[in-house]
Amino acid sequence: MSELLFEVTYPHPPEHVWRALTDAEALAAWLMPNDFQPVVGHHFTFQAPPQPGFDGIVRCEVLAVEPPRRLSYSWQGGPLKTPTTVSWTLAAIDEGTKLRLVHSGFAGIGGLIARLILGEGWRGLLKQDLPHALQVQAVIRPQETEAGARNKQRWRHWCILPSSVILR
Repeated sequence: MSELLFEVTYPHPPEHVWRALTDAEALAAWLMPNDFQPVVGHHFTFQAPPQPGFDGIVRCEVLAVEPPRRLSYSWQGGPLKTPTTVSWTLAAIDEGTKLRLVHSGFAGIGGLIARLILGEGWRGLLKQDLPHALQVQAVIRPQETEAGARNKQRWRHWCILPSSVILR
């Protein structure tokens, strides 16, 4: 199998989930520091702590942007010799948003290793980090002020994770 597939339900509207995927600051709050812009053709990087065999830089290019329902970008770093593709699909449902992540294109032994590592990484991010960031965003976003932005880090420790996150 050369792809990873995750479907998760969040009790937030698609616009909030979309912002968490496409706003560089919001994305950094749950994934990694980055210079992302939701513009097709934009080259950007995610910066992670370096590890043996990985310089900590994931090189990406935005491939598709269809607000607020589809986002796709290439992903290359670590043992990956060729880029893979990360595709996000959002659907409004009664409970909030159904988010589907497909990370595809893993090839060779490097792809196998990356798929194992990234599979666990995405699982944790989608189950814990993204829900937490969405909850923080729901608390802070209505009061979009400079003071509110400065308090963002304080708020993240006081938010309760929604219990309705489903990971399949």
